Order: sequence, then C-alpha cells, then structure tokens
Amino acid sequence: MGRYIGPVCKLCRREGEKLFLKGERCYSPKCSFEKRGFAPGMHGRTRQGRQERESDFARQLRAKQKARRVYGIFERQFRRYFGIAQHAKGLTGYNLLRTLELRLDNVVFRTGLAINRAQARQLVNHGHIQVNNKRADVPSMLLNPGDMITVTESARSKTYWKEVVDFVDKRLCPVWIERDSKNLSARVLRLPERSEIEGNLNEQLIVEYYSR
Repeated sequence: MGRYIGPVCKLCRREGEKLFLKGERCYSPKCSFEKRGFAPGMHGRTRQGRQERESDFARQLRAKQKARRVYGIFERQFRRYFGIAQHAKGLTGYNLLRTLELRLDNVVFRTGLAINRAQARQLVNHGHIQVNNKRADVPSMLLNPGDMITVTESARSKTYWKEVVDFVDKRLCPVWIERDSKNLSARVLRLPERSEIEGNLNEQLIVEYYSR
C-alpha cells in the first residue's frame, strides 16, 4: 500500500491553509504554516499576496486535492470513492464526504484515539483495533451505523494506550459517534450529516472536476 512520506507541512502551504495534518503541533507556534504561509517552491514567496485569477479547472483541482490530502488518500482510491458516491442515492458530493468519514482510520481519529489520521492509520495497520470484536487491520474499511470499534486486549498493555486514557476526553468527538473513553471503545450511531463533517471542503467543486 502506497503512502505519502514527504513533509506534510508543504501540503498545507500549497493549499494556502492549515489542514491540521500534524495534530496538536498545528495549534502551536512551531507550525511551519505560521512561519511560512506561502506556497512551496521557488515562486511561492513571489506569489504571496498577489491577486491572480484562477480558472474554473484550477479551483476544482484544488478542491479535489485538498480533500485527498485531508483524508490521506491517493488519486486512484479517491476516484473509486467518487464512483461509489455516484451510484448511491442522494447528492454525489455529500455521499463522497460521508463515505470518507466512515473509513476506519477516520473514525479512530474522530473518536480521539489518535492525534491525526496518519497515526490512526498506523494503529489500524498494527492490529490494535477491532471492529465488532474482530481484528481489523485495513484502514480503508468502511463502517456502518451500529458498528463498534475497540482496542484489542493485547494492545492495552502498551504505553501509548495507557496514556491515551488520560487525555482522550479532552478531544472532541462528533455526535454521530458514541465514545466510551474508559473502555477505549466507540460506536457509530448513524451516518454523519453534512454540517457535522469538518475540513472546510467544497464537494460541489469536486463533483464538477470529475464531471468534466
């Protein structure tokens, strides 16, 4: 499985806003975006503050790239999710975001068991998470309402999970997920509403990009 191993702060700079890919560091003065808020590359600084007219294609591409980077997904998989959203009932853009939100690694992150999606993906890959009492090590697994995630008994003895209990309650948990901090578990209560999906994403531009 491929993964991005480059500096994630460059992704935020390219999109022109914080994507909070590093968790708590993004809220501190150490965040690279605070020091260098311009786009990466040799022309990034010279374009800072310059008013340039973007084409419709450029705006659509940036919206698609931003969503991919927020959820940490490569193009091939993102396109597959768009195909699923197209064939589902309802608005394609909303269906796409809802599908992304129901990924196992995203639910682990939203629950507060990880500081970012990259860490949540690692926890799943290492076999620390169970879905409905069965070991799940595929981060892209899509959950359904009623599914429960728990930390495996063998993993609870590790230092990380002992420390998580102390600060998991300090992290926000969406209302469509029921969290049990004491038992390090959570249940998907229902499908997320559009207003409950964070990230400042423009799904309409993404639909326009793939509909060209």
